[in-house]
Amino acid sequence: MSTGLIFDIKKYAINDGPGIRLTVFFKGCNLSCQWCHNPESMSPKIQKMYNAKKCIGALSCVDNCPNDALKMTSKGIVTDYNSCNLCGKCAEVCPTKAFEMLGATILISDLIKKIDNEAIFFDQSGGGVTFSGGEPLMHSNYLLEALKECGKRMYHRVVDTTAFASLETVLEVAKNTELFLIDLKVMNSEKHKEFTGVSNEKILSNITELAKTDCEIIFRIPLIKGVNTSEDNIRETASFMNSLEGNRKMINLLPYHSVAENKLVKLGKAADFVEFETPIGNEINNIISQFKSFGITASVGG
Repeated sequence: MSTGLIFDIKKYAINDGPGIRLTVFFKGCNLSCQWCHNPESMSPKIQKMYNAKKCIGALSCVDNCPNDALKMTSKGIVTDYNSCNLCGKCAEVCPTKAFEMLGATILISDLIKKIDNEAIFFDQSGGGVTFSGGEPLMHSNYLLEALKECGKRMYHRVVDTTAFASLETVLEVAKNTELFLIDLKVMNSEKHKEFTGVSNEKILSNITELAKTDCEIIFRIPLIKGVNTSEDNIRETASFMNSLEGNRKMINLLPYHSVAENKLVKLGKAADFVEFETPIGNEINNIISQFKSFGITASVGG
């Protein structure tokens, strides 16, 4: 039976598709967006977070570590990752949950049970299941199995994706999905590669083919001043959307926030944090007006 690496399952989600939803977050992403608000989702491996503010110095983690990979310092507990095998014993014994393991291997049957437990909320609200990440298309076999099981139960299905995958995978997932949520991060390919690690030709080509299917698509832009808020980028984004088949006229604007900074500190990767600027007030209203002038309905959030 297949397994998937999941780092979170969020109940009662209301921003990842219609109604009340269960959102399943896969671990691992083939993009490395510098502004990513879920940096713990990037690695396709189990990781460990340490929150020094929660540590009370009980030393249960140090005493119980089977590989002597932990020691107390003036800055709190430090992990020697050359010795640590990520067994999770430290997280298990810590009385204040200062340690947290990120990522768990979950059988498809166990995931479906968790989804079935929320069915009453789906029925009452018109909700369903959203598969997010990380990048769910990196786990295509597991994802497809989960989508098909949800389809048998008539659950509404959403895939929140970068669309950076083989076209074959995208179209196969499309046969088993009602709605795609897709970021259009920045239209210039060189700039896209600079900020995300990959160019966007494959992404735009996949979206073009996906738009020929019956699947609904809602686009999103993580609004980041100096990266994708220029008039040129808004115009190019709207032009691309207008070139697609079907009614592809909705885009959600997601203003940048710096929540990743604290997460990177807990991951021991504080030096990786890159500060960006958030557009505010009239700047966002101006972007909405620009999209409207091109026949695109833009709204904040979603």
